[in-house]
Parts: sequence; structure tokens; C-alpha cells
Amino acid sequence: MALAVPLPKQPTEKIPRGVHDSHVAATHDFLASGKTTMEKANQTVGLVGLGLLGTALAERFLSAGWQVIGFDVDAQRCRKLVTLGGTSLGSARDVAAQQPPLLVLCLPHSGIARQVVAEVEPLLNESTMIVDTTTGSPEVSQDLARRLSQRGIDYLDATIAGSSQQAREGDVQVMIGGRAEAVDRARDLISTFARQIYHVGDSGSGARMKLVVNHVLGLHRAVLAEALVLAEKCGLDAQMTLEVLSQGPAYSRVMDSKGPKMIRREFEPAARLSQHLKDVRLILELGARCGARLPLEQVHAELLASVEDDGYGQLDNSAILYAFLSNSPDRDEKG
Repeated sequence: MALAVPLPKQPTEKIPRGVHDSHVAATHDFLASGKTTMEKANQTVGLVGLGLLGTALAERFLSAGWQVIGFDVDAQRCRKLVTLGGTSLGSARDVAAQQPPLLVLCLPHSGIARQVVAEVEPLLNESTMIVDTTTGSPEVSQDLARRLSQRGIDYLDATIAGSSQQAREGDVQVMIGGRAEAVDRARDLISTFARQIYHVGDSGSGARMKLVVNHVLGLHRAVLAEALVLAEKCGLDAQMTLEVLSQGPAYSRVMDSKGPKMIRREFEPAARLSQHLKDVRLILELGARCGARLPLEQVHAELLASVEDDGYGQLDNSAILYAFLSNSPDRDEKG
């Protein structure tokens, strides 16, 4: 069945080996100390990817007493990790070279995750396990797990249901694909930011479950946005409408976190709209592969793409509201 929205190829952006000079210096100082990860503390975690979600995870790890050694291609994010109390190294390879017991990936998409794994794999041994929180392709997750298992290295696709703010509050679900023994080994770390942990199956299952969850969440946001615009257009008070929806049978949890943003047109990102559009395209791809009809998701993808085309992609995903404000002056408001 032809899909309404073309499925783009994964971006092929490369991961630089280093960042700002200050972080190279920090790497040198850390390595020169002569202390391996295990000598410094058993509770050390490597973290590659310090965006909205990665930074929230770093905060949770540090507050729970873990030492965090991390890297991001964005030097400002690396400096943020240092201010939080972590250690910023000069590359993903430098992080892996310390052989932390757990290496967490929190990256924009599977293409980058695959590149990072290829970069760090030669430096890993059986003592390090990769915990990949990236929302990405289940097939890539399966391939990475299969490849790493040949060297005795465990890989978990440990996807997160919830925004960066919810992760910062320890209020997310984590759905994991991989070996049960590996899940048990990672449980203490994941428990620092998750209120619920589900081992949903073999490698790739966590990624599939995340896409199913995002399918529902995204449509909930879209229908809430459409309903609030309908209420406003027919003369109802938006705040009263949200209260009625929140207290009755139409309730969805997205009303708590996204409803106020929509009413105030304040879209400071907790999760970016463009990132969700990437997820929606993965959902459509999954549906096409397994023979599931997803007509609502096809429409949703078109709506998100139109909002992104209008320049709102870096706003919070609740900015889907703008899809329902066409031919309205409100559409010029960028929050």
C-alpha cells in the first residue's frame, strides 16, 4: 500500500572525533589521572548524547550517586554536563576507552547510533554493556545486538516513553528488548529515572514498543490540539474546555503536560516536533513492513510535515496545534 508521506533515508551525518579545546583538555586530565573506571567507582556510566533527554538522564544519574563520563558533538552541551558534576571527554571513543560497566546512548536516530557503535566497538569488551535509549529502527537495534553479541557484548534497546522533563522527574516508562540477564544488570541504573520498567522481548522489541507508544501519544496530542481549536472557534473558553476534558471520560495524560502549552501558545521544547515527525515516519515504516494499516498516522504525518515546513520543527511537539490554525493569524505565533 502506498504511503501518503515518503519515507526518507536515514541521514548520514558523521560523528566528529572531538569538540572544543577545553573538552580535549578535560579528556587529557581525566586520562592522565591514571584511574580506570573501575578504580574510580563501580557506579560509573558512560553517556553519549547530551541533548534534551540525555542531559535529563545525566542529572538523574548524578543525583543517584553515579559518576557520569559523557560526550556530545555540541560543546555547549558538554559544558552543561560539567556544570552538573559530570566529566566531559573529547569523543565517544574516549568514553568507551574507559570501559564503563554501562554505556548509554541517547541519540537523535538510528543512523547516528550505528555510527557511534561502529566507532566505539573496537574499544569494548565483555565488561561493558550498551544501553541504547535512542528512538529508532527496530531492525537496526536487532542488527547491533546481533553483531555485538558475537564479541560477548550485551546491547539493550531501552526506549523511553515520556518527555525529557518527565525523565528529569523520574516519571517515565522504559521498554527494553534484549537478554533477561542483561536487563537485570542494567536495572539499577534505569531505575534512577524510570517509574516502570518493562522487559518486552528480544532485541528490537523495545524499539517496536516505543513506536507503538508514540503512535498513541502523537495522535492524542493531535486530537487534543484539534479539539482546543474547535472549542475556541465556536466560542468556548479554552481553559474551561481543557478542564472539562481532563475531568471526564475524554481524559488523556497528554492534557496535563501539553494542554496548557497549547492554550498559552508557549512551546519551549521538552520534545521537539521534528523529532516526533522522525518517529512517525518510523511508525509508518513499521506498519508497512508488518502489514498494518495506519490511515490516522498517515494524516498525522502530513500535519506534522506541514508544521515543520512552516518553521516550527524545533518547538515542542505540542506545536502540532499550528496544523489546525491555517488561514488564521494565530499561525504566525511561534510561541
